[in-house]
Amino acid sequence: QVHLEESGGALVQPGGSLTLSCAASGFRVDTWALGWFRQAPGKEREAVSCIASNGIPTYFLDSVKGRFTISRDNVQNTAYLRMDTLKPEDTAIYFCARAYQRCPDDSRWFGSWGQGTQVTVSS
Repeated sequence: QVHLEESGGALVQPGGSLTLSCAASGFRVDTWALGWFRQAPGKEREAVSCIASNGIPTYFLDSVKGRFTISRDNVQNTAYLRMDTLKPEDTAIYFCARAYQRCPDDSRWFGSWGQGTQVTVSS
């Protein structure tokens, strides 16, 4: 059974760092693309980043480029999102999902969504 579980969300001060984890079961993360998405209160869900099955990353948001880093551990079967220099506007529920091999521009190609983990950036 395919399952994705996010963890690592927390309350952090502006300028701080967090690393989110997306633990996968039921499939190998090196055969699928894994994407990170976020949804802030009152806003639509937006794609943040994705790592393809070949390990190539994509960052969908200009606002996170240079601050967020996506990675993957094939042994742990887990994807990560390292978030540095966090800003209040990064506050959201962060979700992970999978797509077949490549990172599609359209989030409708992603499935097997996790339940999300809350990230709050506030002083």
